[in-house]
Amino acid sequence: MIDDEIIIQQTVSFVQEKLKNAEAGHDWWHIQRVWDNTKLILETEEADALVCELTALLHDIADSKFHNGDEHIGPRIAGELLQRIGLDKDRIEHVQQIIFNMSYKASLGQVDFHSKELEIVQDADRLDAIGAIGIARAFHYGGFKNREIYNPNIPPHQKLSKEAYKNTSAPTVNHFYEKLLLLRDKMNTDTAKQIAEKRHHFMESFLQQFYGEWNGKR
Repeated sequence: MIDDEIIIQQTVSFVQEKLKNAEAGHDWWHIQRVWDNTKLILETEEADALVCELTALLHDIADSKFHNGDEHIGPRIAGELLQRIGLDKDRIEHVQQIIFNMSYKASLGQVDFHSKELEIVQDADRLDAIGAIGIARAFHYGGFKNREIYNPNIPPHQKLSKEAYKNTSAPTVNHFYEKLLLLRDKMNTDTAKQIAEKRHHFMESFLQQFYGEWNGKR
């Protein structure tokens, strides 16, 4: 049987090569941070660590928003890689199910799959979407999509459907209200909840400063 560490290292090499030209909010460094978050959460949670780490490494291998909305391409590429490496069938399917169901976008629709491993990697990914790095990623992606930073004439909508969320072109500040500020209360694990609290307050402070500057206050 192939050693877990070899599986991890082969996966790391594959992901680094695959994402070497990726948009900076979804590049290898995002993967590294989510992987680190996953290992941190695993210190206090009982789960299949190999499944969690592999999913963290592969969860954005082909993000649907960069592939014409195709939500199956990521799980397929992940499955093909893990099969070549020699991972067992049950774990491959588990990784694929998590990738397909873990995103915030997926949570806006019907989710029929659940596992402790999904909770852990979902939290790890969501932690990277909030706080200082979450702010940086949001504005970077907004610039990548040529969106306005803020437009007071376009109010945010907190209860978007899955399709509306996928197709939005709203200003980046709206994204705070449509996703980022909602994530603290959607964390699954105690570790993620504790980390999210501080990052959530940082985003609130940022927005307060942002609006003050926007409105010309000292």
